[in-house]
Parts: sequence; structure tokens; C-alpha cells
Amino acid sequence: MDTKESINGRTASRKKKSKRHKDPDGGGGEEYPIDIWLLLASYIRPEDIVRFSLICKKAWTVTCTAAFWTRLYRRHYSLDAYLPLRLRPESMEKLHCLRACVIRSLYHMYEPFASRVSRNPAIPDSTPSTLKNSRCLLFWCKKIEGNRQEVMWEFNFKFKKQSPRFKSKCCKGLQPPIQYEEVHTNPDQDCCLLQITTFNFIFVPIVMGMTFTLFTINVSTDMRHHRVRLVFQDAPVRNGKKPRLEQGVQVVLDPVHSVRLLDWWHPQYPFSPKA
Repeated sequence: MDTKESINGRTASRKKKSKRHKDPDGGGGEEYPIDIWLLLASYIRPEDIVRFSLICKKAWTVTCTAAFWTRLYRRHYSLDAYLPLRLRPESMEKLHCLRACVIRSLYHMYEPFASRVSRNPAIPDSTPSTLKNSRCLLFWCKKIEGNRQEVMWEFNFKFKKQSPRFKSKCCKGLQPPIQYEEVHTNPDQDCCLLQITTFNFIFVPIVMGMTFTLFTINVSTDMRHHRVRLVFQDAPVRNGKKPRLEQGVQVVLDPVHSVRLLDWWHPQYPFSPKA
């Protein structure tokens, strides 16, 4: 009898607790006006914007507004900062590409962001894997004549990374409200630049429009520099499958002085001043 009474007592206490935690109105909590969220947004750090936008839909909506990005820019603007013409205060009055321009300017003015890009070594510690199945949009090379005695060549590959839709075959994610579409416009969204500097000119075949499937960085034959191999194919390689090298176009750069991967927000990423 004592055992049954104790079991019944535990069950009753659990039911009381569950009833106590249920919301009698069936709601999800208090709903605050968007002005409150806009005020709170004035106190968050740039690196906390994503966390703030995930609190609720109104917090996310605030991060879509032109007012949010304009205030963020003014809060971190410094007269000492060297900014490209498009990122200066007189140009930031345009709504077109405002969000992208503010993010770019933060990598010039905001010390935690600027220190991230300044720490990049000449040769990455590990081969970047984020470029797999990216499409090559542009390619160009130029001669570099600096303070060094030897002339070097810079090879630039502009890529557009594969969209999440290709990975999961699902519809697009959350889109900004239509009245803020111009603020969020970014022609370089999901783009990056692979910049490889070599000690001599190397012929590179036409790879624009092809898919980047393989990227390796090894020690050069002289054991003093590095050797880079890039493989491009006509179609993406599905997950789990190895690229068929005989069907692709190989680009071998050797000897290599430096390898840099610049995301669209990097201060040295070439973007149009009309953006």
C-alpha cells in the first residue's frame, strides 16, 4: 500500500508541475513593438548581429532595416580610418547595397574584424575546402613589380560558391521584407577571390564558367616553395564521389609565393564602386 501511495503521489506532483508550466493563454510570451527592438539593436556588437536576429521575427526584421545599418556605420565610423570612396559617409546615404557596404567598412574600422584579415599567412595552414563545386566567374592575371628584385605574377580566380539550394534541394531561406530588398542587394553575395602569386608567368587555359572540383597545395620540386594544383570540370561533383581528373582541366602553378582566399567583405577584395 505504501508503495502504491508513493507512486500515486509522484504522479500527482508531476501533473501539478506540468499544469503550472503551461501558459493559460496558449501564447509564446510577451510581444514588444519593433521600436523597442530597434533601440536594443543600438547596443549590440557587430559580431552579435546574427545572435540578436535569432531572438524573434521582429528582432530579425530590425536587422533588415536601413536605419539599423546606418546607425551601425555611424557608431563605428572614425575620421582616422582610410576608406574607399564608396564606403565614405557621403556615399553611405544610398540605400542600394547598404548592408554590404557597411559590412565591408567594418573590416576597415572595427578592430576585431580588421585583426581577423590581418592575421592571414602567405600560405594557409590547410588547403581551403569551402571552394569545392564553386563556379569560376572571372579570371585575370597581372604582373607585380614592387620592391622585390624579381618580378612576380598574380593569378586571380573569382568564384561563386554553391547555393544552399544545391546542397539540400530546398527552397530559399528567409528573405528580407520587400521594402528592404535594395538595402540587402549584394552582387558579390557568396563570392570570393582566390589569389595566387607565382615567381614566373604560367599559361592558364580558359576556365571561366567551369566548376572548381579539386584544390591541392604541396611542396614544390625545389623544396623551397609551394606548388598549387587546381582542377575544373563542366559539372559539380556529388558528395562522396571523387572528381575524374581525365575529364577536367588542370591548372598547375609552380613555384608559388603566396595563396590567399578573399571573401567578398575583405578590404582587398575588388568590388565595383557603383555597387
